[in-house]
Amino acid sequence: MEPRLSLITLGVADLAVSRDFYGKLGFEESSAGNDSVAFFQAGGVALALFGVESLAEDACVPFVSTGFRGVTLAHNVRSKEQVAQVLEEAEQAGARIVKAAQDVFWGGHSGYFADPDGHLWEVAWNPFFPMDEAGQLTLPK
Repeated sequence: MEPRLSLITLGVADLAVSRDFYGKLGFEESSAGNDSVAFFQAGGVALALFGVESLAEDACVPFVSTGFRGVTLAHNVRSKEQVAQVLEEAEQAGARIVKAAQDVFWGGHSGYFADPDGHLWEVAWNPFFPMDEAGQLTLPK
């Protein structure tokens, strides 16, 4: 397998609400979607929104609606100050702030918000993971 992440699909309770939320955050919806699924370009990967029960059915797993899912998404920023700014933008778009921007044990600065379905997003400034001009994360070798 080639080490690559192509698409992240989030199971959502209300596709219209989630489309609106991610649109307010600046994600531009692709024409590839339809009444059942929405796609957004997200840098080098795509973000998809799909009904949560349909997604569980497609994967042949039971739908479990509560609790921490064991997955977070991350949005890295170029400066420490941008963490609070992005969290504020997310809150204005309808997110719930889970953890305010703060210095963290690993030497960076981060906070978390939850989207309308409770999917957790970390907003982080990491001085050890520089970003290129296109905003792509560059891991040390």
